[in-house]
Amino acid sequence: MAPTIEDTTNNPQTPNLTEFVINKGYGVKGLSETGLEILPNQYIQPVEERIDVNNVMLGESIPIIDMSNWDDPKVADSICDAAEKWGFFQIINHGVPIEVLENVQEATHRFFGLSAEEKNKYSKERSSSNNVRYGTSFTPQAEKALEWKDFLSLFYVSDDEASALWPSACKDQVLEFMRKSEVVIKQLLEILMKRLNVSQLDSQKESILMGSKRINLNYYPICPNPELTVGVGRHSDVSTLTILLQDNIGGLYVRNQGKNNWIHVPPIKGSLVINIGDALQIISNGRYKSVEHRVAANGNYNRISVPIFVNPRPSDIIFPLPEVLANGEEALYKQVLYSDYVKHFFRKAHDGKQTIDFARI
Repeated sequence: MAPTIEDTTNNPQTPNLTEFVINKGYGVKGLSETGLEILPNQYIQPVEERIDVNNVMLGESIPIIDMSNWDDPKVADSICDAAEKWGFFQIINHGVPIEVLENVQEATHRFFGLSAEEKNKYSKERSSSNNVRYGTSFTPQAEKALEWKDFLSLFYVSDDEASALWPSACKDQVLEFMRKSEVVIKQLLEILMKRLNVSQLDSQKESILMGSKRINLNYYPICPNPELTVGVGRHSDVSTLTILLQDNIGGLYVRNQGKNNWIHVPPIKGSLVINIGDALQIISNGRYKSVEHRVAANGNYNRISVPIFVNPRPSDIIFPLPEVLANGEEALYKQVLYSDYVKHFFRKAHDGKQTIDFARI
């Protein structure tokens, strides 16, 4: 039986909405399943934050890179060039088995198919660990307009903790996706570092580049007025790298660097979308670019995505690498405690690329 919420369709301003969506754990998935015909006012974005089809570049795409011969210098050049020019690229033949990708997508649907009561056990107020968090939108308490998305966020500490604390509906498939992605993550970072004159990843550099991981399961339900809202607002990631698995629906848009237009990232079966995060922009002293991106709401289909955020450890200090500055290049960023940078990101609404200013000299 579909959930119900009193008067929501007749009065989108009803205070019952916050209770239903956030406190009771139904999320926007539950709201969508009420048969809502009018988007509640709380989700209506300012005009400048909506996705304008006139600002989408048709026929343009981010690079698609075949990783089957990843040690080929031409492949390495393609990866580094994409990281510098676009900040985004898709990889195919990356070595992560298609069944692993399909299994984690099925697990995502399985988790969001649980009852609101079951999902709400992992909410901020009820979760047994800060490393496991079910929620909706981005930072509801800081947002003037909410985003049309529910999520489960899982910070990886160890297999043992994940087995004990992560939801049984998805933990095995999520862990397998993370394990099978480790090789390609390291390959990508080694390639990117070589262009920065870092010939080998020692334990300290590995920690700064990939010392921690977070994986999100994102659910974007059918939206009654998708043109008035967003699934995710404009932002760049705070990660070193993000490895994104998207389903076949589409809806991810990437800012065309330095221009006021956007490029759609079409789904390619079996591919992974890679994007540079703020941490790598800082570490590379701006050579590699983290780029604004956002997600459209959809009026016809439910959409899911599964990003792995590859990060420094919270206790790491991030700063431009000495190898990057060896030729006398001036540092653009100061030393920043990574946990402080992340806290700054999460205490405000999505605001494009402004987070990076926290580290700028």
